[in-house]
Amino acid sequence: MSKHGRILVAMSGGVDSSVASVMLHEQGYEVIGLTMKTWDYASSGGSSKETGCCSLDSINDARALAVNYGFPHYILDIRDEFGDFVIDNFVDEYLAGRTPNPCVLCNTHIKWEALLKRADKLDCEFIATGHYANIYQHDNGRYVISKGKDEHKDQSYVLWGVSQRNLARTKFPLGSFTKKEIRQMALEMGQMELANKSESYEICFVPDNDYRSFLRHKVEDIDEKIGKGNFILRDGTVVGQHQGYPYYTIGQRKGLGIALGRPVFVTSILPESNTVMLGDESELEKGSAHVKNINLIKYEHIHEPLEAVTKIRYKDAGMESHIVEEDGMMKVDFQHKVKGIAPGQSAVFYEGNDLLGGGFLM
Repeated sequence: MSKHGRILVAMSGGVDSSVASVMLHEQGYEVIGLTMKTWDYASSGGSSKETGCCSLDSINDARALAVNYGFPHYILDIRDEFGDFVIDNFVDEYLAGRTPNPCVLCNTHIKWEALLKRADKLDCEFIATGHYANIYQHDNGRYVISKGKDEHKDQSYVLWGVSQRNLARTKFPLGSFTKKEIRQMALEMGQMELANKSESYEICFVPDNDYRSFLRHKVEDIDEKIGKGNFILRDGTVVGQHQGYPYYTIGQRKGLGIALGRPVFVTSILPESNTVMLGDESELEKGSAHVKNINLIKYEHIHEPLEAVTKIRYKDAGMESHIVEEDGMMKVDFQHKVKGIAPGQSAVFYEGNDLLGGGFLM
Protein backbone atom coordinates (compact mmCIF):
# COMPACT_ATOMS: atom_id res chain seq x y z
CA MET A 1 0.00 0.00 0.00
CA SER A 2 1.41 3.40 -0.97
CA LYS A 3 1.97 6.06 1.67
CA HIS A 4 -0.16 8.78 0.06
CA GLY A 5 -2.57 6.91 -2.19
CA ARG A 6 -2.93 6.56 -5.94
CA ILE A 7 -2.40 9.54 -8.27
CA LEU A 8 -2.81 9.91 -12.03
CA VAL A 9 -0.11 12.09 -13.60
CA ALA A 10 -0.48 13.76 -17.00
CA MET A 11 2.77 12.95 -18.83
CA SER A 12 3.58 14.79 -22.04
CA GLY A 13 7.05 13.31 -22.41
CA GLY A 14 8.68 16.63 -21.54
CA VAL A 15 10.98 17.37 -18.63
CA ASP A 16 8.33 19.04 -16.43
CA SER A 17 5.72 16.29 -16.31
CA SER A 18 8.41 13.60 -16.25
CA VAL A 19 10.11 15.06 -13.18
CA ALA A 20 6.70 15.65 -11.57
CA SER A 21 5.82 11.96 -11.95
CA VAL A 22 9.16 10.79 -10.48
CA MET A 23 8.89 13.32 -7.65
CA LEU A 24 5.48 11.97 -6.64
CA HIS A 25 6.69 8.40 -7.04
CA GLU A 26 9.57 9.08 -4.65
CA GLN A 27 7.24 10.84 -2.19
CA GLY A 28 5.35 7.59 -1.81
CA TYR A 29 2.38 8.00 -4.14
CA GLU A 30 1.24 5.10 -6.28
CA VAL A 31 1.78 6.84 -9.61
CA ILE A 32 -0.04 6.01 -12.83
CA GLY A 33 1.11 7.92 -15.92
CA LEU A 34 -1.26 9.04 -18.65
CA THR A 35 -0.35 10.61 -21.99
CA MET A 36 -3.19 12.25 -23.89
CA LYS A 37 -3.22 12.20 -27.67
CA THR A 38 -5.03 15.46 -28.36
CA TRP A 39 -4.50 16.08 -32.05
CA ASP A 40 -3.32 14.52 -35.28
CA TYR A 41 -0.39 16.35 -36.84
CA ALA A 42 -1.18 15.07 -40.35
CA SER A 43 -4.62 16.67 -40.23
CA SER A 44 -3.22 20.09 -39.30
CA GLY A 45 -1.37 20.79 -42.52
CA GLY A 46 2.15 20.97 -41.15
CA SER A 47 5.17 20.66 -43.41
CA SER A 48 7.92 20.06 -40.84
CA LYS A 49 8.70 17.08 -38.62
CA GLU A 50 6.10 16.27 -36.00
CA THR A 51 7.11 17.62 -32.60
CA GLY A 52 5.54 18.41 -29.25
CA CYS A 53 3.47 16.58 -26.68
CA CYS A 54 1.49 14.48 -29.12
CA SER A 55 4.38 13.20 -31.22
CA LEU A 56 5.29 9.51 -31.20
CA ASP A 57 8.71 10.40 -29.75
CA SER A 58 7.12 12.21 -26.80
CA ILE A 59 4.70 9.38 -26.11
CA ASN A 60 7.59 6.89 -26.19
CA ASP A 61 9.66 9.11 -23.86
CA ALA A 62 6.82 9.19 -21.32
CA ARG A 63 6.35 5.42 -21.48
CA ALA A 64 10.08 4.70 -21.19
CA LEU A 65 10.32 6.81 -18.03
CA ALA A 66 7.33 5.03 -16.49
CA VAL A 67 8.82 1.62 -17.27
CA ASN A 68 12.16 2.71 -15.83
CA TYR A 69 10.55 3.69 -12.52
CA GLY A 70 8.12 0.79 -12.45
CA PHE A 71 4.75 2.50 -12.64
CA PRO A 72 1.97 1.93 -15.20
CA HIS A 73 1.53 4.18 -18.22
CA TYR A 74 -1.49 4.57 -20.48
CA ILE A 75 -2.26 6.49 -23.66
CA LEU A 76 -5.64 8.18 -23.94
CA ASP A 77 -6.90 9.19 -27.38
CA ILE A 78 -9.03 12.34 -27.03
CA ARG A 79 -8.51 13.69 -30.55
CA ASP A 80 -12.21 13.76 -31.37
CA GLU A 81 -13.33 15.71 -28.32
CA PHE A 82 -10.28 17.99 -28.46
CA GLY A 83 -10.86 18.76 -32.14
CA ASP A 84 -14.59 19.26 -31.78
CA PHE A 85 -14.19 21.71 -28.93
CA VAL A 86 -10.77 23.37 -28.92
CA ILE A 87 -9.90 23.45 -32.62
CA ASP A 88 -13.44 24.27 -33.75
CA ASN A 89 -13.56 27.12 -31.23
CA PHE A 90 -10.13 28.33 -32.39
CA VAL A 91 -11.37 28.59 -35.99
CA ASP A 92 -14.74 30.07 -35.01
CA GLU A 93 -13.14 32.79 -32.89
CA TYR A 94 -10.90 34.00 -35.71
CA LEU A 95 -13.87 33.97 -38.08
CA ALA A 96 -15.72 36.13 -35.54
CA GLY A 97 -12.87 38.66 -35.50
CA ARG A 98 -11.61 37.63 -32.06
CA THR A 99 -8.29 36.20 -30.83
CA PRO A 100 -8.78 32.78 -29.20
CA ASN A 101 -7.15 31.33 -26.09
CA PRO A 102 -7.01 27.58 -26.87
CA CYS A 103 -4.80 26.54 -23.93
CA VAL A 104 -7.37 27.86 -21.44
CA LEU A 105 -10.20 25.99 -23.14
CA CYS A 106 -8.15 22.81 -23.35
CA ASN A 107 -7.30 22.91 -19.65
CA THR A 108 -10.81 23.84 -18.57
CA HIS A 109 -12.96 21.60 -20.73
CA ILE A 110 -10.75 18.81 -22.06
CA LYS A 111 -7.63 17.86 -20.13
CA TRP A 112 -8.94 18.12 -16.57
CA GLU A 113 -12.22 16.39 -17.42
CA ALA A 114 -10.42 13.62 -19.33
CA LEU A 115 -7.90 13.14 -16.51
CA LEU A 116 -10.51 12.95 -13.76
CA LYS A 117 -12.75 10.63 -15.75
CA ARG A 118 -9.85 8.22 -16.21
CA ALA A 119 -8.71 8.77 -12.59
CA ASP A 120 -12.09 7.56 -11.38
CA LYS A 121 -11.83 4.43 -13.50
CA LEU A 122 -8.38 3.72 -12.10
CA ASP A 123 -9.38 4.47 -8.47
CA CYS A 124 -7.02 7.46 -8.27
CA GLU A 125 -7.84 9.99 -5.58
CA PHE A 126 -5.76 12.75 -7.17
CA ILE A 127 -4.46 13.96 -10.51
CA ALA A 128 -1.24 15.91 -11.11
CA THR A 129 0.29 17.95 -13.92
CA GLY A 130 3.65 19.58 -14.57
CA HIS A 131 2.31 23.14 -14.46
CA TYR A 132 4.37 25.77 -12.67
CA ALA A 133 1.73 26.87 -10.17
CA ASN A 134 0.67 26.18 -6.59
CA ILE A 135 -2.61 25.21 -4.99
CA TYR A 136 -3.89 25.46 -1.43
CA GLN A 137 -7.19 25.46 0.45
CA HIS A 138 -8.24 28.87 1.73
CA ASP A 139 -9.81 29.47 5.15
CA ASN A 140 -13.11 29.95 3.32
CA GLY A 141 -12.88 26.36 2.07
CA ARG A 142 -12.18 27.20 -1.55
CA TYR A 143 -9.22 25.79 -3.46
CA VAL A 144 -6.95 28.57 -4.65
CA ILE A 145 -4.34 28.58 -7.40
CA SER A 146 -1.34 30.80 -6.71
CA LYS A 147 1.68 31.73 -8.78
CA GLY A 148 4.61 29.34 -9.09
CA LYS A 149 8.00 30.16 -7.58
CA ASP A 150 9.54 30.69 -11.04
CA GLU A 151 8.08 34.02 -12.14
CA HIS A 152 9.28 33.46 -15.70
CA LYS A 153 7.56 30.07 -15.95
CA ASP A 154 4.43 30.70 -13.86
CA GLN A 155 1.43 29.16 -15.65
CA SER A 156 -1.42 30.26 -13.38
CA TYR A 157 -2.71 32.50 -16.19
CA VAL A 158 -3.88 29.53 -18.27
CA LEU A 159 -5.51 27.76 -15.31
CA TRP A 160 -8.20 30.30 -14.39
CA GLY A 161 -10.98 28.17 -15.86
CA VAL A 162 -10.45 25.03 -13.75
CA SER A 163 -13.46 24.37 -11.49
CA GLN A 164 -13.43 24.04 -7.71
CA ARG A 165 -14.55 20.43 -8.06
CA ASN A 166 -11.51 19.66 -10.19
CA LEU A 167 -9.05 21.74 -8.16
CA ALA A 168 -9.97 19.78 -5.04
CA ARG A 169 -8.32 16.72 -6.58
CA THR A 170 -5.37 18.44 -8.28
CA LYS A 171 -1.71 18.65 -7.32
CA PHE A 172 1.04 20.78 -8.88
CA PRO A 173 4.35 19.22 -7.73
CA LEU A 174 6.52 21.80 -9.52
CA GLY A 175 5.03 24.95 -8.02
CA SER A 176 7.80 25.50 -5.48
CA PHE A 177 10.65 24.95 -7.96
CA THR A 178 12.28 26.89 -10.77
CA LYS A 179 12.76 25.52 -14.25
CA LYS A 180 16.52 25.43 -13.64
CA GLU A 181 15.98 23.28 -10.56
CA ILE A 182 13.72 20.89 -12.46
CA ARG A 183 16.30 20.45 -15.23
CA GLN A 184 18.93 19.76 -12.56
CA MET A 185 16.66 17.12 -11.02
CA ALA A 186 16.36 15.45 -14.43
CA LEU A 187 20.16 15.35 -14.68
CA GLU A 188 20.39 13.80 -11.22
CA MET A 189 17.88 11.19 -12.37
CA GLY A 190 20.31 10.28 -15.14
CA GLN A 191 17.98 11.73 -17.78
CA MET A 192 20.43 13.98 -19.64
CA GLU A 193 18.46 14.00 -22.90
CA LEU A 194 15.27 14.84 -21.00
CA ALA A 195 16.99 17.59 -19.01
CA ASN A 196 18.19 19.27 -22.22
CA LYS A 197 14.93 18.81 -24.12
CA SER A 198 13.85 22.04 -25.79
CA GLU A 199 10.45 23.57 -25.14
CA SER A 200 7.80 24.61 -27.60
CA TYR A 201 5.94 27.86 -27.00
CA GLU A 202 3.65 27.36 -29.96
CA ILE A 203 0.00 26.31 -29.97
CA CYS A 204 0.28 22.53 -30.06
CA PHE A 205 -2.04 21.96 -33.02
CA VAL A 206 -0.83 24.84 -35.20
CA PRO A 207 2.12 23.57 -37.28
CA ASP A 208 5.06 25.92 -37.74
CA ASN A 209 3.26 28.46 -35.52
CA ASP A 210 1.43 29.72 -38.62
CA TYR A 211 -2.23 30.13 -37.68
CA ARG A 212 -3.08 31.70 -41.04
CA SER A 213 -2.03 28.57 -42.93
CA PHE A 214 -3.90 26.51 -40.35
CA LEU A 215 -7.10 28.47 -41.02
CA ARG A 216 -6.66 27.98 -44.76
CA HIS A 217 -6.21 24.26 -44.17
CA LYS A 218 -9.26 23.99 -41.92
CA VAL A 219 -11.74 26.29 -43.70
CA GLU A 220 -12.39 25.27 -47.28
CA ASP A 221 -12.00 28.16 -49.74
CA ILE A 222 -11.65 30.68 -46.89
CA ASP A 223 -9.86 33.23 -49.07
CA GLU A 224 -12.56 33.06 -51.75
CA LYS A 225 -15.40 33.16 -49.22
CA ILE A 226 -14.08 36.14 -47.28
CA GLY A 227 -11.95 37.92 -49.88
CA LYS A 228 -9.89 41.03 -49.51
CA GLY A 229 -11.17 44.02 -47.55
CA ASN A 230 -10.28 47.56 -46.62
CA PHE A 231 -7.84 48.96 -44.10
CA ILE A 232 -9.45 52.12 -42.76
CA LEU A 233 -8.54 54.82 -40.28
CA ARG A 234 -10.82 56.01 -37.49
CA ASP A 235 -12.17 58.84 -39.68
CA GLY A 236 -13.19 56.33 -42.38
CA THR A 237 -10.31 56.97 -44.76
CA VAL A 238 -9.42 53.86 -46.78
CA VAL A 239 -5.64 53.44 -46.76
CA GLY A 240 -5.18 50.04 -48.41
CA GLN A 241 -6.44 46.51 -48.80
CA HIS A 242 -5.90 43.52 -46.53
CA GLN A 243 -6.00 39.79 -47.24
CA GLY A 244 -9.08 39.03 -45.11
CA TYR A 245 -9.96 40.06 -41.54
CA PRO A 246 -9.26 36.65 -39.86
CA TYR A 247 -5.55 37.05 -40.62
CA TYR A 248 -5.10 40.05 -38.31
CA THR A 249 -5.07 40.57 -34.56
CA ILE A 250 -5.51 43.57 -32.28
CA GLY A 251 -2.21 45.38 -31.75
CA GLN A 252 -0.56 43.95 -34.88
CA ARG A 253 1.93 46.29 -36.54
CA LYS A 254 4.10 44.05 -38.72
CA GLY A 255 2.93 42.32 -41.87
CA LEU A 256 0.25 44.86 -42.78
CA GLY A 257 1.75 45.53 -46.19
CA ILE A 258 1.09 49.27 -46.20
CA ALA A 259 3.29 52.33 -45.70
CA LEU A 260 1.79 55.50 -44.22
CA GLY A 261 5.02 57.17 -43.14
CA ARG A 262 4.35 56.38 -39.49
CA PRO A 263 3.75 53.23 -37.43
CA VAL A 264 0.13 52.09 -37.42
CA PHE A 265 -1.52 49.23 -35.55
CA VAL A 266 -4.65 47.12 -35.88
CA THR A 267 -7.10 48.74 -33.46
CA SER A 268 -10.35 46.99 -34.36
CA ILE A 269 -11.65 44.13 -36.54
CA LEU A 270 -15.11 44.32 -38.10
CA PRO A 271 -16.01 40.92 -39.58
CA GLU A 272 -19.45 42.03 -40.81
CA SER A 273 -17.86 44.37 -43.36
CA ASN A 274 -14.50 42.56 -43.67
CA THR A 275 -12.85 45.73 -42.40
CA VAL A 276 -9.67 46.15 -40.38
CA MET A 277 -9.26 49.47 -38.61
CA LEU A 278 -5.80 50.97 -38.16
CA GLY A 279 -4.58 53.71 -35.87
CA ASP A 280 -1.76 55.16 -33.86
CA GLU A 281 -0.45 53.29 -30.82
CA SER A 282 -2.41 55.60 -28.52
CA GLU A 283 -5.66 54.31 -30.04
CA LEU A 284 -4.90 50.88 -28.53
CA GLU A 285 -5.06 52.31 -25.01
CA LYS A 286 -8.13 51.55 -22.91
CA GLY A 287 -8.97 52.48 -19.35
CA SER A 288 -11.53 49.76 -18.71
CA ALA A 289 -12.76 46.42 -19.97
CA HIS A 290 -15.62 43.96 -19.60
CA VAL A 291 -14.92 40.27 -19.12
CA LYS A 292 -17.40 37.44 -19.74
CA ASN A 293 -17.61 33.71 -18.90
CA ILE A 294 -16.17 34.41 -15.45
CA ASN A 295 -14.78 31.62 -13.29
CA LEU A 296 -13.89 32.75 -9.77
CA ILE A 297 -11.27 30.86 -7.81
CA LYS A 298 -10.49 32.50 -4.45
CA TYR A 299 -13.91 33.96 -3.65
CA GLU A 300 -17.36 32.82 -4.67
CA HIS A 301 -18.41 36.34 -5.67
CA ILE A 302 -16.92 39.83 -5.98
CA HIS A 303 -19.96 42.07 -5.53
CA GLU A 304 -18.00 44.99 -4.09
CA PRO A 305 -15.08 46.65 -5.95
CA LEU A 306 -11.85 44.83 -5.16
CA GLU A 307 -8.27 45.87 -5.81
CA ALA A 308 -6.55 43.39 -8.12
CA VAL A 309 -3.78 43.11 -10.67
CA THR A 310 -5.30 42.24 -14.04
CA LYS A 311 -3.29 40.52 -16.78
CA ILE A 312 -4.70 40.70 -20.31
CA ARG A 313 -2.17 38.32 -21.89
CA TYR A 314 0.11 35.53 -20.71
CA LYS A 315 3.37 37.53 -20.64
CA ASP A 316 1.68 40.72 -19.47
CA ALA A 317 3.14 42.20 -16.27
CA GLY A 318 -0.37 43.09 -15.16
CA MET A 319 -1.98 46.39 -14.19
CA GLU A 320 -3.44 47.57 -10.88
CA SER A 321 -7.20 47.73 -11.24
CA HIS A 322 -10.56 47.62 -9.52
CA ILE A 323 -12.82 44.70 -10.42
CA VAL A 324 -16.48 44.06 -9.61
CA GLU A 325 -19.18 41.70 -10.89
CA GLU A 326 -21.88 43.41 -12.94
CA ASP A 327 -24.72 41.62 -14.74
CA GLY A 328 -22.86 38.32 -14.92
CA MET A 329 -19.66 39.95 -16.18
CA MET A 330 -16.59 41.46 -14.55
CA LYS A 331 -16.09 45.20 -14.91
CA VAL A 332 -12.41 46.13 -14.82
CA ASP A 333 -11.21 49.70 -14.28
CA PHE A 334 -7.45 50.01 -14.76
CA GLN A 335 -5.34 52.38 -12.69
CA HIS A 336 -3.54 53.38 -15.90
CA LYS A 337 -4.56 52.72 -19.48
CA VAL A 338 -3.46 49.41 -20.99
CA LYS A 339 -2.66 48.66 -24.61
CA GLY A 340 -3.95 45.94 -26.88
CA ILE A 341 -7.12 44.60 -25.27
CA ALA A 342 -8.05 41.81 -27.69
CA PRO A 343 -11.56 40.31 -27.56
CA GLY A 344 -11.33 36.56 -27.03
CA GLN A 345 -8.13 36.68 -24.99
CA SER A 346 -8.18 35.98 -21.25
CA ALA A 347 -8.24 38.60 -18.53
CA VAL A 348 -6.94 37.08 -15.30
CA PHE A 349 -7.18 38.69 -11.85
CA TYR A 350 -4.67 38.39 -9.01
CA GLU A 351 -4.64 39.33 -5.35
CA GLY A 352 -0.96 39.19 -4.51
CA ASN A 353 0.15 35.78 -5.78
CA ASP A 354 -3.34 34.31 -5.56
CA LEU A 355 -5.48 33.80 -8.61
CA LEU A 356 -8.87 35.42 -8.06
CA GLY A 357 -10.28 34.12 -11.34
CA GLY A 358 -10.59 35.10 -14.96
CA GLY A 359 -12.69 35.25 -18.07
CA PHE A 360 -12.67 36.27 -21.72
CA LEU A 361 -12.29 39.87 -22.85
CA MET A 362 -15.24 41.32 -24.74
